Amino acid sequence: MEKEISEKKGFRNIKLLGASSLFNDVASEMITPILPFYIQALGGTGLAIGALSGLREGLSSLFKLLGGWLSDIKGKRKIFVFLGYSISIISRLFIFLAGSWQAVLGFVSLERLGKVRDAPRDAIIIDHAKKRGKGFGLHQMLDTSGAVLGTILVIFLFWKFSLGFKSIILIAALISVFSLVPLFFVKDIGYKTEKQSLLRGVKNLNPKLKYFIFISAIFTMANFGLYMFLVMLAKQVFNSILISLILYTVFSLVTALFVTYFGSLSDKIGRKKVLFSGYSLFLILAFLFVFLTNSPPFIIASFVIYGLVYALTLSNQKALISDLAGEMKGTSLGFFYFVTGLVNIPAGIIAGALWDFSPKTMFIYLSCLAFVSLVLLIFVREKQEI
Repeated sequence: MEKEISEKKGFRNIKLLGASSLFNDVASEMITPILPFYIQALGGTGLAIGALSGLREGLSSLFKLLGGWLSDIKGKRKIFVFLGYSISIISRLFIFLAGSWQAVLGFVSLERLGKVRDAPRDAIIIDHAKKRGKGFGLHQMLDTSGAVLGTILVIFLFWKFSLGFKSIILIAALISVFSLVPLFFVKDIGYKTEKQSLLRGVKNLNPKLKYFIFISAIFTMANFGLYMFLVMLAKQVFNSILISLILYTVFSLVTALFVTYFGSLSDKIGRKKVLFSGYSLFLILAFLFVFLTNSPPFIIASFVIYGLVYALTLSNQKALISDLAGEMKGTSLGFFYFVTGLVNIPAGIIAGALWDFSPKTMFIYLSCLAFVSLVLLIFVREKQEI
């Protein structure tokens, strides 16, 4: 009975963290799908949009690593989660004030510094979840539900009230304030770990963990933020921003509906099998785009397929990282975010340049990267801790 109560309390904390993510993602996903159009309206090109996709994660990657490491050596995690959400709220107000696409890139990068919260938040999930696939899946489901609500809201504001991009961004910034409220009720587990430097902590990480992070980095080079280009492609094919936003909502909804199921599935059959399915599905999707770039039915289907890719991979990559992590859980997750975040910078810029040359060329490039990551995944040795 005591174990059941402990597990219930653990998932209560995960739900509270998920509620914070939900409010934050309502705000974030009100902004994300309109950013490509906002940048284009300010004179930005495909290269600028690719750079945006990379900078959103790349420049914040060091802070994710620092946040995870500090939460380990301090024995406290919630304070870094609270700080991260606060930074994001303030930064969105600056995005509202931006007057050029260069300023948008700068303030979006600043907003991503708030991702200092990610590794400490995920470490709290590890601390409280016995079934980590289910725990990460539950949190991701609430997070992605916020994305669905945010996109529906932006569609409503854009279509019904004909609000401009700036007005929508301001409303999003105000909504994100509510992400701080659930954090006051999250219980932080106090603990002590060996005090070690950041470099030593990274050096001592499990070699199996480092190998999987290497694979994740290659997969990230392909799956760096593809949804931005899918939104642009939908606009070109259907000649409608509204349809593009609706399809983006479909992508988020599919992810939200299936992510908890695939997380629980990885608890039962292993992370590697589920991740292999996700990597394979992404490879098929990227390869088909080489031939079906201008096909309206396939464009619609691609948002559903890409939602399944997210549901299969997003939370289960973190669950596998947690399985391979030792005591330095925050550092392990932070290093994962650091490496995958850094590769987002060249990934977005290269893909954006290839997009300006030819969308088909970009998808050939993404297919090659996806194939390499899939082959390397075969040699992963997972350690299940259920």
